[in-house]
Amino acid sequence: MNAITIFGDIHGNLPALEAVFQDIDARGLSRLYCLGDLVGYGTFPNEVVNLIRQRGIPTLMGNYDQGVGSSSDDCGCAYKTDVERRRGELSIAWTNAHTTEDNRAFLHDLPAHIPLQLGDLQVLLVHGSPRKVNEYLFEDRPDDYFERIMDAAQADVLVCGHTHLPYHKVLPSGRHVINAGSVGKPKDHDPRAGYITLTITGRAVQVEFIRVAYDVERAAQAIEATPEEGGMPHHFAQLLRKGSG
Repeated sequence: MNAITIFGDIHGNLPALEAVFQDIDARGLSRLYCLGDLVGYGTFPNEVVNLIRQRGIPTLMGNYDQGVGSSSDDCGCAYKTDVERRRGELSIAWTNAHTTEDNRAFLHDLPAHIPLQLGDLQVLLVHGSPRKVNEYLFEDRPDDYFERIMDAAQADVLVCGHTHLPYHKVLPSGRHVINAGSVGKPKDHDPRAGYITLTITGRAVQVEFIRVAYDVERAAQAIEATPEEGGMPHHFAQLLRKGSG
């Protein structure tokens, strides 16, 4: 039996990450992997990166990590409105201004993929998709769309993040696509932090989706404590309270 623990999309939310680590430790889970997006939207970028580094957790580069790691003003995010785009610009500007150069260098050097052999299956960990760090693999995309991605990736199991929406999809080919959800910015209207365990015995795949309550107010009020002008958009605090991204 091969079991690993996978989480991602922390987005500068230290209270959520601390709660997840406490839960992981209480369950005695090991072999941790992080799917990236350590920073952005939340106000604890350095604290989050430092915790990941202290634990020596293998970590992917998310699109937000790529932007901040490159000192870019583009996080590679998709926005539906001009208002959302402006909030995104303010978020990455604030994060760039408050991330240490040492942590920026760490983000810059993170890998795009982590391949693993678990049981008899080839597992590939990515942030967005095997093709692009910021590609959104939503659960409702057609099966043949996923089959083509799995063919190209030469993987039996694909684990991704980026959408902040957890799911486990079994394709007609028998291959698996799994989204681990989000630690620090859930979008499924459940404000609790989310992560998964993946257990593979031979060719049998078992996924457990775990949700952890955390001090949402601590994270939300830290956002609201930044200045109205030049701070982190206060709208993000309400999204944390609602679990709506």
